[in-house]
Amino acid sequence: MSRKKIKEYINSNRRDFSNKPFNKEMAYDDPIKQYERWFKEAVESEILDPYAACLSTVDFEGKPSSRILYIRDFSNNGFIFYTNFNSKKGNDLNKNKYGSLNVFWPDLERQIRIQGEIEKVNNSISDKYFNARPRSSQIGAWASNQSENLHNRAELEAKIEFFKEKFKNIEVPRPPHWGGYCLVPFLMEFWQGRPSRLHDRIVYNKESNKWIKSRLSP
Repeated sequence: MSRKKIKEYINSNRRDFSNKPFNKEMAYDDPIKQYERWFKEAVESEILDPYAACLSTVDFEGKPSSRILYIRDFSNNGFIFYTNFNSKKGNDLNKNKYGSLNVFWPDLERQIRIQGEIEKVNNSISDKYFNARPRSSQIGAWASNQSENLHNRAELEAKIEFFKEKFKNIEVPRPPHWGGYCLVPFLMEFWQGRPSRLHDRIVYNKESNKWIKSRLSP
């Protein structure tokens, strides 16, 4: 497909959304409970990777970056993901503790925006998750200097073999540079697609440790 055809496709392809309503009365007063309800419906609908989300961070120069990762746990406190602390996202968070998650389930015509402060979880939580990972993923956490330049694939594979031999016949410990972060939200928005782009948007803002629910224009 030529670039011209791609542009024609982007500008001419249209689809409308279904007429499934979502309003303040339908939404829980607690956005974490609302996330749990929608997540359950995503699982029941057999959405592929319903725990996938786009994490956006901002560096010390104010330059944003985004990437897809997996939300591996959540509670009333927030949403947990795991990564290399020396990665791009980790370095951003050392300079700027604020970030956002975006969950998109196109099959359900739903989107969830989550904004908040991001903090490291305690070591026991990171240890528990790391110890439950497949051994190959544990080795990978040691072998990959995430976000750093790599000469070629062979360099990475050689490091994998090195750590396989280093931890041969013993449990793989969690690297000190690898663990969990928790995004503690102060804003959550639930978006339901509606016809003619007149979508339903219910937003929660945390004020004085209390969630305030309101409706936004589409």
